[in-house]
Amino acid sequence: MSESTPVLIVGAGLAGLSTAVFLGLHGTPSLVVERHPSTSTHPKARGQQHHVMEALGYAGLAGAMVEASPRDTGFLIRIAGSASGPVFREILHDTFVQLDELTPARSADASQAAAERILAERARELGAEIRFATALESFSQDESGVHAVLSGNREVHADYLVAADGHRSPIREQLGIGTHGRGSLGHSVHWLVRADLSPVVGDRQVLHYLQNPQLSGGSGVVASTDHPDQFVVGVGYDPEREGLADFPAERAVEQIRLATGVPDLAVEVLAADTTTTGMHVADRFSAGRVHLVGDAAHTMPPQGGMGGNTAIMDGFYLAWKLAAVLRGEAGPGLLDSHDVERRPVGELIAENQYKNAIARMMPHLERDDDAPPIEDPGMLLFGYRHHGAVVAEPGDEGELLEDPTAPTGRPGSRAPHVRVTTSDGEVSTIDLFGRGFALLTGSEEWARAAERLAADLGVRLRAHRLGGEDWTSKYGVTADGAVLVRPDRFIAWRSQGAGSPTELAEALRSVLDR
Repeated sequence: MSESTPVLIVGAGLAGLSTAVFLGLHGTPSLVVERHPSTSTHPKARGQQHHVMEALGYAGLAGAMVEASPRDTGFLIRIAGSASGPVFREILHDTFVQLDELTPARSADASQAAAERILAERARELGAEIRFATALESFSQDESGVHAVLSGNREVHADYLVAADGHRSPIREQLGIGTHGRGSLGHSVHWLVRADLSPVVGDRQVLHYLQNPQLSGGSGVVASTDHPDQFVVGVGYDPEREGLADFPAERAVEQIRLATGVPDLAVEVLAADTTTTGMHVADRFSAGRVHLVGDAAHTMPPQGGMGGNTAIMDGFYLAWKLAAVLRGEAGPGLLDSHDVERRPVGELIAENQYKNAIARMMPHLERDDDAPPIEDPGMLLFGYRHHGAVVAEPGDEGELLEDPTAPTGRPGSRAPHVRVTTSDGEVSTIDLFGRGFALLTGSEEWARAAERLAADLGVRLRAHRLGGEDWTSKYGVTADGAVLVRPDRFIAWRSQGAGSPTELAEALRSVLDR
């Protein structure tokens, strides 16, 4: 039996489901297959940072993520000897980071399990089909598309294949794409436990990174879940000497009590598993009609909380490009920018999380030539630049980072958040993006030129005439200038002053490979 789909997505984790959601938002259906019987049911990553919430806001999901966040009185991240102390360092205390100067969005703290359920439901609403307990058995690609065989010998023809199949990624392996990075950092055994830790943690969400020679491997973690009486407790181990079977009930409870710092804690172990922590980035994020996202593209230690966030953003940044090519608005060369833009960012974030892991849990592994991790959340969330599908300006040396509190408005940078007045009232510039290209200008001439160009090229482009001087200073233009912003709120081109419609047309054609 054979069928067809514009995009076949393998993997229904955060990256795959995000890709399906944003494809649907841009009017492109997809088929998502997942070998497991459902979305994740085990506590994993949690939290949606501000840049993710901007993206999810375009899909109408920001409110759902906030609603799925625990009702607590704060969030606490500590480096400590145990959950009871001693405390060596507090990283975040009581309140989430506020970045009002940079974004209108607020962060959320939904668990990965809750986030996947929310994304899956929205993906279906937007036209995606999701099949669980369905594996990709084989695939090949040629000029006509991707030919895949699924469980049950079902054949699927897709224009494009998105590999969201995890850190082992059989798709990446078949493509012969290697990985680079710091390699394996360590191994841990972790338990999902039911216990009353309210005398220790109160009603806050907690994440304790533990440095304690009494713990197996000398390190561990205690983390809250969606349930106030359930926690994830993990410790290190050496897989060459032992495995999960070497942590029977008595030893498991001993380690859990050491990690929590409560010697007589009543513990019920609900589940146990092992995991490997490491830092690996794919050598390429694209190969022909196949594109890698999420853990298939980059794996990283959890310290810093950016793994799941980066996975969601991979889907956000890739989806509009796939949709534009499939609609005929863009040439296939637009998709070459996926690797060019996302791999440097993936390397940056994975390396930063590796450094966080060393600093928080394994300081003995720190190297003399290691720079400290970036701890400025604004820089990590909004400071990275994309040097692919943009019209670079003379003198731009291609820096990967710029300070988002001092924006330049250069092409390749994320469009700054500014409160502006439009025909719909006062909004953030961020609210003007997400669906198609946007042209920001104070000029009636530029606005009319954008309307004509949208009709001539058949491209989703809307002009927004803005008032005030604040936006022009942050975007580096005059009132007679114009700024072309991509659907993913990155600046594609700008005219710093008055210009011609031909310049805008040439810029848009260049970005879209037309």
